[in-house]
Amino acid sequence: MLQPDAQIIYIGQRGDKLGDVPAEDKNIDKVYTVRAGKFRRYHGESFVKQLLDVKTIGLNIRDAFRTIAGIWQSHRLLKQLQPDVIFVKGGFVGVPVGLAAAWLRIPYVTHDSDALPGLANRIIGRWAAKHAVALPKEVYNYPADKTEVVGVPVSFRFRIPTKLELQQYRKQLGFEDFEKIMLVTGGGLGAKSLNDAVIACAAELLQRYSGLVLVHIAGRDHEVAVRQHYKHELVLKDQKRVVVKGFVTNLYQYSAIADVVVTRAGASAIAEFAAQAKPCVVVPYSVLAGGHQLKNAVVLQERKAVRMVNDTVLADDHKALMPALVDLLDDSDRARALGQKLHKMAKPDASKHLAMVLLEVSKARN
Repeated sequence: MLQPDAQIIYIGQRGDKLGDVPAEDKNIDKVYTVRAGKFRRYHGESFVKQLLDVKTIGLNIRDAFRTIAGIWQSHRLLKQLQPDVIFVKGGFVGVPVGLAAAWLRIPYVTHDSDALPGLANRIIGRWAAKHAVALPKEVYNYPADKTEVVGVPVSFRFRIPTKLELQQYRKQLGFEDFEKIMLVTGGGLGAKSLNDAVIACAAELLQRYSGLVLVHIAGRDHEVAVRQHYKHELVLKDQKRVVVKGFVTNLYQYSAIADVVVTRAGASAIAEFAAQAKPCVVVPYSVLAGGHQLKNAVVLQERKAVRMVNDTVLADDHKALMPALVDLLDDSDRARALGQKLHKMAKPDASKHLAMVLLEVSKARN
């Protein structure tokens, strides 16, 4: 450990559906929450359409007041805690915390995993002590002297497993008797369009591959609905080869034993699977503000490190996933080569590098 006596405090957004996750992490000493608001924008929508979207405008106004409340809450909290340095990963809660930190002259470091910086980091970026980024400096519109390329930090558990670990994971998860494993994940909250597409392909996949088990991490809000869809779409014997989870804390085990991973194109998820050299079929969520998932996926596809299927195509044809899945499930050598190309883009020392940046900023203040 670089600083064994360091205390780690997490400040999350009040009402976050995944807010219980950091509270259960033994590495985090204390957890607090503050108000934060979301600014809703949708990639590809015209200005006129956004102007006429009364519901979205109303929600944005409401959340603006939540952000103002969050700034005051953050100010009081940071004044009480007096941290040496703050790490802002982005997200809505980064705005009130970052602005309060700038107000109190507490140094903070932003981090951008995606090729396109998030709105939160763009708002607070001008006062940041350092900008940690995943890609080369020239990709970002940050001052070069304040920008540090560190990659995307992932848990040490995401690495290429040994044969013994693979056997242990298969036994622990109950998949010893299956020849192939396909993992589907749309992130912690899930992704309905991705869920629907996989469900549409499930019967054909399970019929084609008699030794296949489908592990579908649907998201907490979608778990019940996805289970019901599989019961409706599949015969009883095939239902037994589908495992549906809402959310898991041991994703690294499921991904380690997977022959193919179907995922969104969020930078953190891609970095985790890159560390494990997993062959991935990525389905970027193209309507996200700024289109950062689409940009991530395009960069990876250009390097032949993933297979990409655009979700706008899936909207018209759910089974558009099939060619990529069959291609990789049919040819294990091809799948392995794809995973290796993604692995070459991994930065296994990202966490340590970022920790050193934070310590450097902290010591500069003291």
